[in-house]
Amino acid sequence: MTAPAEEDVKIGFGRMRRVEDARFIRGQGNYVDDVQLPGMLHLAILRSPYAHAKIVSIDTSAAEAHPKVKAVVTGAVLETLGLAWMPTISYDTQAVLATDKVRFQGQEVAFVVAEDRYSARDALELIEVEYEPLPVIADAKTALDAGAPVIRDDKEGKADNHIYDWQAGDAAKTDAAFAAADVVVKEEILYPRVHPAPLETCGSVAHLDKVTGKLTVWTTTQAPHAHRTLYAIVAGLPEQKIRIISPDIGGGFGGKVGIYPGYVLAVVGTIVTGKPVKWMEDRSENLVSTAFARDYHMSGEIAATAEGKILGLKVNVLADHGAFNGVAQPTKFPAGFFHIFTGSYDYGAAWCNVTAVYTNKAPGGVAYACSFRITEAVYLVERMVDALATKLGMDPAELRLRNLIQPEQFPYTTPTGWEYDSGDYPTTLRKAMEIAGYDKLRDEQRSQRLAWESGERGGTLTGIGISFFTEGVGAGPRKHMDILGLGMADGAELRVHPTGKAVLRLSCQSQGQGHETTFAQIVSQELGIPTLDIEVVHGDTDQTPFGLGTYGSRSTPVSGGATAVVARKVRDRAKLVAAAMLEVSHEDLEWEQGRWFVKGDPEQGKTITEIAMAAHGALELPEGVEGHLDATCVYNPPNLTYPFGAYIAVVDVDPGTGVVKVRRFIAVDDCGVRINPMIVEGQIHGGLADGIGMALMQVMAFDNDGNHLGSSFMDYLLPTSLECPSWELGETVTPSPHHPIGAKGVGESATVGSPAAIVNAVLDALKPWGVTHADMPLTPANVWSLTQGRPLRTDMAL
Repeated sequence: MTAPAEEDVKIGFGRMRRVEDARFIRGQGNYVDDVQLPGMLHLAILRSPYAHAKIVSIDTSAAEAHPKVKAVVTGAVLETLGLAWMPTISYDTQAVLATDKVRFQGQEVAFVVAEDRYSARDALELIEVEYEPLPVIADAKTALDAGAPVIRDDKEGKADNHIYDWQAGDAAKTDAAFAAADVVVKEEILYPRVHPAPLETCGSVAHLDKVTGKLTVWTTTQAPHAHRTLYAIVAGLPEQKIRIISPDIGGGFGGKVGIYPGYVLAVVGTIVTGKPVKWMEDRSENLVSTAFARDYHMSGEIAATAEGKILGLKVNVLADHGAFNGVAQPTKFPAGFFHIFTGSYDYGAAWCNVTAVYTNKAPGGVAYACSFRITEAVYLVERMVDALATKLGMDPAELRLRNLIQPEQFPYTTPTGWEYDSGDYPTTLRKAMEIAGYDKLRDEQRSQRLAWESGERGGTLTGIGISFFTEGVGAGPRKHMDILGLGMADGAELRVHPTGKAVLRLSCQSQGQGHETTFAQIVSQELGIPTLDIEVVHGDTDQTPFGLGTYGSRSTPVSGGATAVVARKVRDRAKLVAAAMLEVSHEDLEWEQGRWFVKGDPEQGKTITEIAMAAHGALELPEGVEGHLDATCVYNPPNLTYPFGAYIAVVDVDPGTGVVKVRRFIAVDDCGVRINPMIVEGQIHGGLADGIGMALMQVMAFDNDGNHLGSSFMDYLLPTSLECPSWELGETVTPSPHHPIGAKGVGESATVGSPAAIVNAVLDALKPWGVTHADMPLTPANVWSLTQGRPLRTDMAL
């Protein structure tokens, strides 16, 4: 339906302001740190200053003597409780508190529980720890060297830092494609370690009721039900006695999927003290110790004909997983969905090998605003296609148009086995070029470069970068995906009250995407109930059905699918009740939004509100028809969905300082059916800002001793409105055949597609200086260093 331009849509799909914003803009959001319980104590964690060191001794006596301290716990104490180690979501183990040694700077060594958070922090200074420093592996490229220190010597028989090797594609077929190629281009590409850096840091409030045996945990999690199951496994408590409440979340971006030691320690704290215990980390703790993203060292090769037909792509990856393998991804895919690195192009052969290693860095590897390593995959292929265009002397847009998968080829199976559902890729790229005025931009750039070549070297140089992406979202089908054996289907429960108002209960948890609006609109579209008459409940395991949570843009494709299916179940039940009310066969009824009516006699009908009252009333229903209007659903999607898009970045690079300014950014996305265009646009805006940050600013750096060099926002830079242009958005629409409402999901696609466009634009700007893809192993964060020593401007003495 078409939304009115001047006001929010009332029923169904269309532009509508988020209902949850009414509390957020008034400062009435309810976050974990807002939880206050009678007698609540506070927990603080002592962290290692070393990246790799043996723990010789720990003296906690002075801290225990502090008048406000209620407990001090070390790894040795946890060992007696069987809680010193916990499983990760990648079938590894991770120290809750270090026992034998520390393996990264910031690792948890001990914790204090005190009457207030200030006393708890003060008491940390009273704990004496004697360390024996050990050699450090800060560079993944040295992790497998002969004689490298073994980080995980806690594992019996472990003699190296190797985690796994994983391959996808057909190596022999790919080698044959390369042998037949006219042109082969090879590049070394690093997607450096970055951090989700959400507005709200991680924390938990745990309370074990000694009378009922019920453990309630308020926590910053994107996956409450998965956390409940894992707490049951780790703590040995009956799962029905555990309640996880995830209130409002101030951003997650994948970083609040797994279980951090601090969460477990809060549970230990309440067990030890018998009181509610709160733990909230500060910003430095969040940046240093919680899960990172990316950190992929990629060596790519692309083969093509002289005319620019891509024949094949191969890549070797060295993945830095940190000290423990805590990567968040489905069990069968140790490198996530990286093997979607074939991208959006039609060619017959591809192969990849991913080798993962341990290093002395914080563990993690989260789907930071992407779906399980697809950001790394898109970054690789789009850098490679641009490098190929440079080698061939071809316009990068023209090269892409020659190789994009055509609409008639869908459903399309990639060389590594992914089945893309639907799309019109060429139209999407052409629309982006039209919005950008691509031909005019290139003409301006040519004129600018001719002026530079003639000696007129004032001002900046312009670069134009393109990326095209396909993302796989909606994890996932049970036949393909699970996490720790838990299938990734999502549950939904819908109840329509006698007065026609409704409550929807969902297994997925919002981290700021507007679930309370979007999912209510899905119900509204299916049943005709006004959106504001539908309450959406989420984030409480005692109040919602089981599901695997929110990440990887799976909320709308999976929980949204569950919502559509459960609403249709309610509508079908309403049909039977309406038939009894109208004294006709249910086969004689037709549906229009909000009511069932008799075929051929539209005046004879009943609204959903009238039907709801009758379903709860004294109406005699046909045999076998239950009363009330409610239903449940567990939705197992048959396949992923594949949103896609074309992005064009225009940057200006100052040759004197290396400063990069993103002048324009054009984003044309196809996420299928747009339930609420306003929310879609907001998600894209946020993802594009992420892309600028990752391309130009966000790099988690370490020195040779493993010291974290980005432990505050003074050092780890995030983009602001000053670095972002006015986004220019467009759209195409190809609904997903695998999704009940045709939506594909868009939340993280902008982050997937934008970094490569920006990096390609910077490299394009640097061409007059002789800078090539080979000179850009990192990101444009090092543009200035690349330009130093080159004759950039005639007015500079270098």
